[in-house]
This record gives sequence, C-alpha cells and structure tokens, in this order.
Amino acid sequence: MDVEKFENITVKELVKKILHHQHLFIVDARDTDAFDDWKVEGKNVEIINVPYSEVKKKGTDAYLEKLPKNDDIYVICAKGGSSQKVAQHIVDAGYSKVFSVEGGMNAWSEHLEPIKIGDLESGGSIFQFVRIGKGCLSYIVESNGEAAIIDANRMLAPYEAFVSDHKVSVTRVLDTHLHADHISGGRKFAQKYGAKYYLPPKDAEEVTFEYKEIMNGDEYIVGEAKIQALYSPGHTIGSTSFIVDDKYLLTGDILFIDSIGRPDLAGKAEDWVGDLRDTLYKRYKELTDELLVLPAHYMSIKEMNEDGSISEKLGVLYEKNQGLNIKDEGDFRKKVTENLPPQPNSYEQIRETNMGKLSPEEEKQREMETGPNRCAVS
Repeated sequence: MDVEKFENITVKELVKKILHHQHLFIVDARDTDAFDDWKVEGKNVEIINVPYSEVKKKGTDAYLEKLPKNDDIYVICAKGGSSQKVAQHIVDAGYSKVFSVEGGMNAWSEHLEPIKIGDLESGGSIFQFVRIGKGCLSYIVESNGEAAIIDANRMLAPYEAFVSDHKVSVTRVLDTHLHADHISGGRKFAQKYGAKYYLPPKDAEEVTFEYKEIMNGDEYIVGEAKIQALYSPGHTIGSTSFIVDDKYLLTGDILFIDSIGRPDLAGKAEDWVGDLRDTLYKRYKELTDELLVLPAHYMSIKEMNEDGSISEKLGVLYEKNQGLNIKDEGDFRKKVTENLPPQPNSYEQIRETNMGKLSPEEEKQREMETGPNRCAVS
C-alpha cells in the first residue's frame, strides 16, 4: 500500500491563487516570533501558526481541530524544509490535500509578479512588478521597442524575462531615491543591458560608482513615451517622482495608498519633515487629480485592487489618505516624527549596499531583506 504524501507548490502558483482571490488555508511552521513579525497575506487567506519546534515535541494533535477537513492546506516555513515535515505530519493524521510551499518565506519574499497597469497615450504600456512578500513595487515603461525600469529589485530574472518576451531594448534605469528597505537592482540591471543608470544627486553624495543625475524637470524619452522628473523630497532629501505621459505619477516612497513616507531612515526626521509636508501639501497639490498614483511600496493587502495592482487617482488620495489631511503643521510634524513603526531590518547595511560601500553575498542580501517593508509612517 502506497504511503500518502503531501505535494509541493511553488510560490508563483500560490501568488496566482491569492491574486485571483481564492480562499487559502495556510499553516505557517516558523517560530511564533517570526510569524508575528511577517507572514503571508491575502484578501481570502486564513493562516495559523503551527511551529515545527512544537510539532517535534508534541505532534500535531493539538492543532488538528483547527485544520479544515475539506479544504486544501498549504504549509510554509522559512526555507521549505520544516514545511515538508509538518505537511507530512498533517497527511499522516488523515488529511489528503496538503501542499508544502517550495522555498518557504525566502521564496515568498523574492517573487515578483508583473501586472499591466495600462496603455500609454503615446503607444506602449506601463507594467507594475508586485513583490507581494515584501510590499515592493517596481515598474517598466515600454514604448516603440524601448524600455525604462524604475525602482528595480535585486532579483533581475523577472525583468529580464519581460525584456525578452516583449523584445524591447532597455535604455534607462532609474531609482526614485536611495532605498533603505531593499537592495536596488538598478545599477546591476543597467550594466547588464548597457543602459544609463540614474539617481537623484542629493541621495548620491556617498555613492562609490558613476551615475547620471536626476534633476527636477528633466525629461526622458523612451520610445514615444515621456518620463518627467519631479523633485519631491521628504522620505529622503533627494526623493524624485516621475510623471509618465502626463497620466501616471510614480511617487517612490513619498506617498502610498493608505499612508505617507517616513522621513527618518537616514536619521534626519526633524530636518526632512518640512520637505515632506511641502511635497505632499504643495508640490503634489499643483498636479492634476486625474494622475494615477503608483507608489514604490504598499503596506497591506487592503491596498490591492481586484487585479492585484496597487494604484489610485491622486484626487481620491487627497480625499481619503489621512496623511494628506492633517491641517495643523505641528500635528503633521508630530505624526511623522513620533511613534513611528520599527525601522526596516538591516536598513543601514542596505543603504550602504545601495551606495556601493558594501558587496554582501547573495545569501546575506536575502537575510538583510527578511521581513516586511516599513517605509510608511503607519
């Protein structure tokens, strides 16, 4: 008689199910501290914590009553090893539809899902790459056989696949600012394709490599598309937004759907809070309400649209985003400088890596990025 065994599932398959709003029951086999800090999220995701360390001591009996008898069960851990053992325990207890997530939370953190945002007035399109396990958002603007990538993550394979599938030539690679919560792949991507790499100079005073300066009002032509730089400091002193074809506003980490950017990741919250307010309450206020805001991060699954994308019109955000509706300047200053969430894991090392001062090995880079993004005020 064959022994019943769990099945494996890739993170890509799991993400597809989440983006299609399928109900998922997930068992997270990591220790409780890691689970409480960061976990799989989705609009129809039900998740419980069953630490493998406890399963080894006590078995699964204490948790079986929490498991659905007729639903698929997905088990995840840090790297994909413990989840297999817990999954087999669950199968041995009589459950038949059990899956172990390959690569665990490491793979979850690194998956990028490309989603088309829309067409450009000049021809071509703009795509958002959703890093669902980290909340990072990056973009490719493609038009007439050329492409620009904005705020690239360090995992280059998904962008490379896009470039190959769409048969485009990468001409420009841009970062809205010097990132502190994830390692930028921008410079490496530019080198691979012989493209120019752009960075705001006020964020680049300590970088160790050559780059092209992004200045307020600069225009970059990609195929027939126009990308215009708008200096928008506050999250960092160099933060710069991009307006694509007068239709899309890429805000970097200045403005999110449900929150606003934090000004403290370089230790200069008091210095930069005024810049942040000026950007949100003056610079952006002068723009048309019809611009579709495309941020560099999102905070929770609640911000996700039906198709999995993260976006909203600027005018709607001025109505609904609390960070854009703090009338008193003193209250605003207090909001963005006091009682902030914990800073991102290894953010100082990440900043130094993005400056070119550090060159950590791949596994160390993965470790540095572990956990949720924390670029927002709340």
